[in-house]
Amino acid sequence: MNRIIQGIEQFQRDVFPANRELFARLASGQKPEALFIACSDSRVSLEWITQCGPGDLFVCRNAGNMAPRFSRGDDVSATIEYAVSALRVRDIVVCGHSDCGAMKALLNPASLNDMPQVKSWLRHGKEARQALDKAKINRPSLNSLVELTKLNVRLQLDRLSVHPKVQAQLRDGALELHGWYYRIDTGEVQAWEAAEDRWVAVQESRHGLSILRSRAIQAVGHA
Repeated sequence: MNRIIQGIEQFQRDVFPANRELFARLASGQKPEALFIACSDSRVSLEWITQCGPGDLFVCRNAGNMAPRFSRGDDVSATIEYAVSALRVRDIVVCGHSDCGAMKALLNPASLNDMPQVKSWLRHGKEARQALDKAKINRPSLNSLVELTKLNVRLQLDRLSVHPKVQAQLRDGALELHGWYYRIDTGEVQAWEAAEDRWVAVQESRHGLSILRSRAIQAVGHA
């Protein structure tokens, strides 16, 4: 805790004064670019991964980056509703990651015998575990943890797509959903391309390529 408090002191002494105008703008409201539904894992720093700053990302974090089926009074459903209806985000990203403790627990439910609340929460990923068991019949050599993590991301995307507020925005073309897998050991980020039924480097995804093309056009325009 001492190190954390020292960090606050450094922030107040050095970082805040150097970014006073930014924080003045932030104090008047927020307009994030995207909602991230990510795992609570302390090693997953979304701002580092995306190189975004304060105010850029609206983040919902929980064990296993779950987006439970829409339910009134559910915390995650409320966050999604607010992001879509009030903040008007244009993108929602479900971000899984390597070495995920929640996914390990889905593979080994007995490890949660002393954590009934965690066990109950992870029921939101049980369909991904069932899909893994079916996949292993055809591919017995697959990496179970990686495969389960990616299947879980896809499962949560499916649930998001039928969330009432999300569904309406998707229908109007005002919102896009993205599934990402982040490798902690390499920094690699993969994106799920549903139309191609495969994972690709995020830069090679449909959205990533459109950004690269836009930057190329801008570069030509300034040449």
